[in-house]
Amino acid sequence: MKIKKALKKLFKHFSLPITDEKGFTLIEMGIVLAIVGIIIGGAILKGPELIANAKNKNLVKQYQALTASAYGYQEKYDFFPGDDSAATTHLAGTGYTVVNGNGNGQILEYFAAPQHLAAAGFITGTYNGTSEYIKHSYGGNVLIYYQTLQGKTGNLIRFDGLSAENAAYVDRAIDDGVYNTGSCRASADYTAGTIITNLGCFF
Repeated sequence: MKIKKALKKLFKHFSLPITDEKGFTLIEMGIVLAIVGIIIGGAILKGPELIANAKNKNLVKQYQALTASAYGYQEKYDFFPGDDSAATTHLAGTGYTVVNGNGNGQILEYFAAPQHLAAAGFITGTYNGTSEYIKHSYGGNVLIYYQTLQGKTGNLIRFDGLSAENAAYVDRAIDDGVYNTGSCRASADYTAGTIITNLGCFF
């Protein structure tokens, strides 16, 4: 009996009566149940925290991937996605019906941006260019956009509808963790219980 042998080995230095009789003693059963309880209790307590950490790490990776994609598109076509004033030429034959941006360097065309990236093969998914958003790991919208947040203006990756705790995690991972300074800025302070309408990380 492998369990009995393991218990005997585990408790050989203690004066617990682990015998060679068939079956388990009450002490053996109590030890097994205690260990199982500890394992299950730990999983229940740590489970939500582990899930949140994984989702937050995905937010950071999403920012990094979209930033790299936006610069990759600019390198290839001389325009940012969405803002590409020659998108109908650049992305002809891709199967997408794209629209041109105005080419001013400001990504105000936030619905067109993911469509241009997908058509060019920089991101996966399909986007109609008029109403479909990229989504983040908590289900909110992600925009590649030109905006002013907390006194800073420029092109950014914007996460909508994050909790204060999740937004602060992203800010700390990418920038300085302060809602109104640096390259990541939020629509409100990271006060517990607050929903952050916009968290924008500039690029």
